[in-house]
Amino acid sequence: MSSIPTLPGITSKMVDTPRIQTHVLFSGSETGTPVLFLHGNASSATYWEEIMLALPAGFRGIAPDLRGYGDTEDKLIDATRGSADWIDDILALMDSLSIEKAHVAGHSMGGTLVFNLVAAAPGRVLSGTVIDPGSPYGFGGSKGVDGQPCYADFAGSGGGIVNPDFPKLIAAGDRSSDNPQASPRVVMNSFYWKPPFVPAREEDLLSSLLSEKIGGDKYPGDFVPSGNWPNVAPGVFGPINALSPKYVGDSVQKFIDASPKPPMLWVRGDSDMIVGDASLFDFGTLGQYGYVPGWPGAEVYPPQPMVGQTRHILEQYGKFAEIVIAGTGHSPFIEKPDEFMASFLKMIQG
Repeated sequence: MSSIPTLPGITSKMVDTPRIQTHVLFSGSETGTPVLFLHGNASSATYWEEIMLALPAGFRGIAPDLRGYGDTEDKLIDATRGSADWIDDILALMDSLSIEKAHVAGHSMGGTLVFNLVAAAPGRVLSGTVIDPGSPYGFGGSKGVDGQPCYADFAGSGGGIVNPDFPKLIAAGDRSSDNPQASPRVVMNSFYWKPPFVPAREEDLLSSLLSEKIGGDKYPGDFVPSGNWPNVAPGVFGPINALSPKYVGDSVQKFIDASPKPPMLWVRGDSDMIVGDASLFDFGTLGQYGYVPGWPGAEVYPPQPMVGQTRHILEQYGKFAEIVIAGTGHSPFIEKPDEFMASFLKMIQG
């Protein structure tokens, strides 16, 4: 069923829901306690397979390809709803699988979705684990630990901030290392983990990256011109617009005020260059380093304090633990799975 080879012990199925036909990977017994795994951008459920297989007896691993990714039905993401299309898809999948409650783990964008799932349906989450999550305030265009917008139009976030060569090469299925800034393999091995680490399943993980749905209304999404630096503001379609602070709405406050409050585990790599207080994917950082001309300065557009924002929100939430895994980048669950599992099992086993 999966277009990407799966490891022994992983089952691939298409699950019909009222919203979208979802491709899902499973591990363990159908009677086990469900553990739902949510992948990040430019990846798919494939990234979770080793962790799913490491779950002890009594747990069932469930990893969907999210809308816009992998082998799930190709339907557009209405970015004006923020993360709501994904959250509604996830809840519809849980309903279709007769899952009332699950432990939920999310990586990067998937971590942002864990925050939003707790905000939307806290009673259905047994525990939440976020691995190098995007800031709950959104990616790009905000400053300060309280997530204030740099500009009223949220310039510097949304579909226009993506290097246009990257999605073009994804669409072409490029597996080379020819473009040092945009080849999917180079981006993956430079930023998904801390060099010189290269995962054993590099080719399958690259195939997973290349499975993202590409187009002006998909990835990277549309954008509008802005008079504010860096002169692009969010559009209305696709995942990167959906992650813009423009469309966050009241989800942060709903997360903080969630009742009941499932326990949260925050795991991050100490060398993450994608999500950090000096992210190399954030225009504030790029402007400060002189990589993008016209930077208006730190008072107007500083690097987004992504880690600081996440900690600020979790401290208000109150029920969390933070684990930093040394010597890892954006994907410590792949780079040092044993160390990740030691903390993760404590969370899901109670």
